[in-house]
Amino acid sequence: MPRMDANPPNITIEPLPYEEALDARPRSSIQGVVIHCTETPDLETAREFGERVLYTSGTGNSGHYYIDLDGSIHQFVDIERVAHHVRGYNQQTIGIELVNPGRFPRWYDHDHQSMVHPYPQAQIDALMDLLARLRHELPDLAWIAGHEDLDTEQVPAANNPKQLIYRKRDPGPLFPWPRVIEAGWTRLGD
Repeated sequence: MPRMDANPPNITIEPLPYEEALDARPRSSIQGVVIHCTETPDLETAREFGERVLYTSGTGNSGHYYIDLDGSIHQFVDIERVAHHVRGYNQQTIGIELVNPGRFPRWYDHDHQSMVHPYPQAQIDALMDLLARLRHELPDLAWIAGHEDLDTEQVPAANNPKQLIYRKRDPGPLFPWPRVIEAGWTRLGD
């Protein structure tokens, strides 16, 4: 098991209004981590999206942790709750959202699919600290993946329905996977 740093990451707990309505789960069921980017311009907009109720259960889509550009870590959903962040893998994963505009606001336009915004060093350093903490707290964690690795569905482009685009592309080509792999994580699918 990797050594925990003397100063674990500072995490601001900010539960979503519907957190208690999300299904509970034991920590032992958590097997993986999914890395996302918010595809919003800032943390506030990501929070607004996360607070939207989309399901009859009174819940919506969100990750567990959000890491802002300055490296601050915000927890919106307790890890003992199932957050809706990736189709088919919610029950056994933790979702970590990195604030990054991605394709915002033209997510599904065929001519706006490049992910060109780099991840700041402070944000990636905070992610690595959080990953080390999670691995220490959850010894059953076995893998990590990008949202793009798990949701490979293609959909018609919003501005050209005859052209298919990937629904999810995050965290995208500028995410530093080598650094994560060097820290001992196994990327699902590799």
